[in-house]
Amino acid sequence: MEDPSFFEKVYAVVRLIPYGRVTSYGAIAGYIGSRLSARMVGWAMNASHQHREPLPAHRVVNRNGMLTGKHHFGTPGIMQQLLEQEGATVEDDRILNFKEMFWDPAQMLQQD
Repeated sequence: MEDPSFFEKVYAVVRLIPYGRVTSYGAIAGYIGSRLSARMVGWAMNASHQHREPLPAHRVVNRNGMLTGKHHFGTPGIMQQLLEQEGATVEDDRILNFKEMFWDPAQMLQQD
């Protein structure tokens, strides 16, 4: 069996982000063994809206808690609304309680 593509590895991690938690592009990149590929994780997230299975893409933000992917949700404000429904406090496109909500896959998941 072939190794899953980079995007599929990203999506596998995104599916595991718990409700009420967020992670960053860089944290995902580091977890899948491609520490310098945060930008590629962003590309994967941009493409995720056309993925066959829904993904909680709103839970992936930049390393400072900024909603940098919000323009890919179709309607302005959707990403913020989804995050606020899960307990985020968002102001000026930034999660104010980012440290409390941050979920680090490297700490929370065991790799094989």
